Amino acid sequence: MKYSLKQIEVFLATASCQNITQAAELLSMSQSAASESLKTLESQFNIQLFDRIGRRLQLNDLGISVKKQAESFMERARVLEEALEQKTEIGTLKVGATLSIGNYLAINILSAFRAKNTGANATLEVANTTSIANKIANFELDIGLIEGEVTHPDLEVSPWIADELVVFCSPEHPYANKQDLNDQDLTSAQWILRETGSGTRQAFDYAMHGLIPNLQVTLELQHTEAIKRAVESGMGLGCLSRITLNDAFTRGSLIPLNIPHRDFHRQFYFILHKDKYRSSGLQNWLKCCQDFQ
Repeated sequence: MKYSLKQIEVFLATASCQNITQAAELLSMSQSAASESLKTLESQFNIQLFDRIGRRLQLNDLGISVKKQAESFMERARVLEEALEQKTEIGTLKVGATLSIGNYLAINILSAFRAKNTGANATLEVANTTSIANKIANFELDIGLIEGEVTHPDLEVSPWIADELVVFCSPEHPYANKQDLNDQDLTSAQWILRETGSGTRQAFDYAMHGLIPNLQVTLELQHTEAIKRAVESGMGLGCLSRITLNDAFTRGSLIPLNIPHRDFHRQFYFILHKDKYRSSGLQNWLKCCQDFQ
């Protein structure tokens, strides 16, 4: 081969950092060694993978195309290395989950996974749908559990379990004793919602089609607990997954509201890179998720 794994590693680190010095630090290399590695890779094939913009290295069209193949290649190399070193069959599994799933479901699944797979090294990263999808696409995570729908040519998205959003208010809110809410009620209310890019917000916007321009969204927050506290304090209505609200409904600190003419049902999904190697660890994780249903 005309290239080495180290050259590919330097290329990917440089693509991520957009700076050769930072890439070298990331890989615990000297700046000169990293620079020479990248220069040699380009010269061996008589190509240029980056546009030099001051101190910043920005991928050009060829670099973007090569990056996708390089990420897939390095992922397979990592799996091969684990096999050659005779590590645990499960290996390392990096799981990503959106906030509602991560905070209310994935922790229990992770516990069950570790109990069934002695010595398994599994990590959990919690972020919104857009962030998890990007990290799966870049092989930074092995599998994602997401609330929103995504479309990406490099990703496989499969249905997992059903979920439902619920609109809710504080016990002191004027709507607390209202049997059903109509569209006028919805547009008259103040709303505290998840941020754009989250699966919960995507599902809410879909359910509220036709009303979005008229809704009074006074606050957007990234965390479900912050939204619940804001609604409890009387700041307005919220809308979150039922799994995040059951305890509050039981305590009576929040009140579910009925909106029969709007559909708040949605789906949770698995998300993987289409070139992701389905290791035994990944297959065991999927089984734990399916058993959780």
